[in-house]
Amino acid sequence: MGKAGKALKQVLGTYRISQNRLAVTMGINRSTVHQWVNETSDPLAEAVTEIVKALRKIDEAASEDFINLYLERPPQDNESS
Repeated sequence: MGKAGKALKQVLGTYRISQNRLAVTMGINRSTVHQWVNETSDPLAEAVTEIVKALRKIDEAASEDFINLYLERPPQDNESS
């Protein structure tokens, strides 16, 4: 399956965000989040956008980490070069 599930699983674990909390914030069933995390289904592009929005509501850093992992970008430093 896709990168979204792997990225989501890592972020939820790192930031100790439950699948249920993400699902409630997104207004969807927990089983849907479970399927993404366990890579039995991939979120559609629209859902990835909603994941980012929901994570931002829960924890801004979790949202940024999800984006970086999903896009396979190295973590960004806050300092300008």
